[in-house]
Amino acid sequence: MSGPLFRRVALIGIGLIGSSLARVIRRDCPDTKIIACARRAETRDAALRLGIADETTDDPAAAVAGADLVVIATPLSAYAEIGRQIASALQPGVIVTDVGSVKEAVIRELAPSLPAGVHFVPGHPIAGTEHSGPEAGFAELFRDRWCVLTPPPDTAPEAVAKITKLWELAGMKVVTMAADHHDKVLAMTSHLPHLIAYTIVGTATDLEDSLKSEVIEFSASGFRDFTRIAASDPVMWRDVFLNNREAVLEILQRFTEDLTALQRAIRWGEGDKLQDLFTRTRAIRRSIIEAKQA
Repeated sequence: MSGPLFRRVALIGIGLIGSSLARVIRRDCPDTKIIACARRAETRDAALRLGIADETTDDPAAAVAGADLVVIATPLSAYAEIGRQIASALQPGVIVTDVGSVKEAVIRELAPSLPAGVHFVPGHPIAGTEHSGPEAGFAELFRDRWCVLTPPPDTAPEAVAKITKLWELAGMKVVTMAADHHDKVLAMTSHLPHLIAYTIVGTATDLEDSLKSEVIEFSASGFRDFTRIAASDPVMWRDVFLNNREAVLEILQRFTEDLTALQRAIRWGEGDKLQDLFTRTRAIRRSIIEAKQA
């Protein structure tokens, strides 16, 4: 591709995902100007200090002025207001994308504010850690992970191609799918595991002090993994569950039924059923490793 992929990129939100993407752009598109928008002065100062932004602002409209790419990387609850704030400042032909993990909500909250001539390519890079903030980002975060794009049917193919190229630069494998299908898949692979982790760690916090201290001191790998997941950004995950409630509740109901069956097998000493379940689930782990997602 001749010339830079994008000339001016506005990042609305410069946390883990936004700052990691900024690092990718710095590495692979050094001529691209990056404008970071964040509410907190400390966050804006960090973006400048780390060299991942050329300019910073707390005004979304000022950030997107003149940009040919706008990336929204905030909690979902902020999308509707951001859409209203940036609408009049978007130049014709700009691509607006995002990194949220509930795509039907993104389209519902953001699309009505976008004026004609703006290309809308919702996206979800499926990558992350339990850490947050611009200091937590790193360019290799996305390598060998999947990015799902959910463009509306009338989206210009060239806009989808440019966003695809951006995430491929980051090392991601890119696929497109319908927003509702994405939300059902992620309810199982991401949202339910986080809900379980928050619940298990929450149960531990309600134990009596003597037992809780020993749970922490003698944490085995399973509980440690749950605490890592449960340390994720609480605002982001609050928004995920509220905005993908139907898909999450459907998967949660199926999980609850399976958990009840497992409880019954333990109570009645049905070792064959337990062994059969554990054998089947090992195969899933092998598949994840073979897919290089572990």
